[in-house]
Amino acid sequence: MKKALISGITGQDGSYLAEFLLEKGYEVHGIIRRVALEDPEHRLWRVRHIIDRLKFHPGSLENYASLFRVVEKVDPDECYHLASQSFVNYSFEDEFSTINTNINGIHFILSAIKERAPHCKFYFAASSEMFGKAEQVPQNEKTSFHPRSPYGISKVAGFDLTRNYREAYDLFACSGILFNHESPRRGYEFVTRKITNAVARIKFGLNNELRLGNLDAKRDWGYCGDYVKAMWLILQQDKPDDYVIATGITHSVKEFVKYSFDYVGLDWQDYVVVDKNFYRPAEIHELKGDFSKAKKILGWQPEVDFEGLIKLMVDNDLKEVEKIA
Repeated sequence: MKKALISGITGQDGSYLAEFLLEKGYEVHGIIRRVALEDPEHRLWRVRHIIDRLKFHPGSLENYASLFRVVEKVDPDECYHLASQSFVNYSFEDEFSTINTNINGIHFILSAIKERAPHCKFYFAASSEMFGKAEQVPQNEKTSFHPRSPYGISKVAGFDLTRNYREAYDLFACSGILFNHESPRRGYEFVTRKITNAVARIKFGLNNELRLGNLDAKRDWGYCGDYVKAMWLILQQDKPDDYVIATGITHSVKEFVKYSFDYVGLDWQDYVVVDKNFYRPAEIHELKGDFSKAKKILGWQPEVDFEGLIKLMVDNDLKEVEKIA
């Protein structure tokens, strides 16, 4: 039985990936903070339904010794490094902790694998935010990086570290440059979940407005459940490499808003308020991925479309809000 180690297993991506790997017959281990073990009701909710099939190990991205011990103990066949401070807007507020945590975290895990599990295949969760103010649309594996946030900068550093460990130490180390991927398990601080949750609350009369920033920003949105399959496929190849994972289709925040409100029979213009406080200091106007390499080599392509994704998220939030309405 293959053993997989996931950092960030309690997050959106980690929970879907854990489910997927369990279905594949893996023994799944997860690195979690000690505070999560002390408060499982709130911090482990995404994996609650599979918790008895997972093996947890306390560790911190800021503590090399703790990550070293986990890697040594588990001796994984595959390691998926998904954990990071991943909320872009917050990275502007606390750029020091974002950069330190994200860069040190991947560096520590890569070093531990090199020393104690050099046979382990390694996946790094890179991000479309690395492209930032991109010179070309769509973006592919050869597009230059121009990050526009501390988060994006930290991901570029992680990408380069991963490539360096691959080239310098002959590790099977890969990066998946994932564009925005959402699901009903998305955190409420992210704009997509903020929208679908607000739509549900407005529908049940609990809220009367939704405040948002730049409605014209465009993103390439896909479904998280599709994207974790790509993570796994990347580590099943004969040679390590980096891949863009995306849908190749962009939509504006306004389109996401409109479709979400339309789905429940409401006019978005009656409830949405544009608030300059939610604008980023350095905005990215359009990110659009070219996943042709992943399609050709991995045989991967997205299955859930934009409308299907919104329906999944709104339906989920309607059920959740109905419980308290």
